Amino acid sequence: MKLKYCLTALLCLFILSVQAQKKLPNVNAKTLNGKTVNLLETYGKNDGKLTVISFWATWCKPCQNELDAISYLYEDWQDNYDVELVAITIDTRRNMAQVGPMVESKGWEYTILSAVQSDMENAFNFNFIPQTFLVDKKGNIVYTHSSYNPGDEDELEKYLAKYAAQ
Repeated sequence: MKLKYCLTALLCLFILSVQAQKKLPNVNAKTLNGKTVNLLETYGKNDGKLTVISFWATWCKPCQNELDAISYLYEDWQDNYDVELVAITIDTRRNMAQVGPMVESKGWEYTILSAVQSDMENAFNFNFIPQTFLVDKKGNIVYTHSSYNPGDEDELEKYLAKYAAQ
């Protein structure tokens, strides 16, 4: 009987933790100019706009591959789904000098922010990059994806289409 109650309690905790993680967390990041941006305030109340948040770093080749692949589709995505992509680098202070030149050389037209890796990993509950989240029009995280393989951007687009229609 005690085991049944323990299992029920664990199940309830699991369900509550999953539900609690659905909302965009209340955390701060910085623009490349050093201005603080609260993610919840800026993208969690997006007035009917979808937001893709992609965590990346200059040293992460799969991250660059994902953001490069999306860059080919991004203009269409903006037109078709009214989406904004926010690429948040978790580079160390030492590597931050490489971020601006890399973004410029790649031609990424995303909003670029920077954040402390451990803060973002804890707030969003992830362990490695690239890590991509789709935030719906109400500030709920409705899709997440780890790593990158060619074609993952097509899967993300399916979710964009689904949530843009809602």
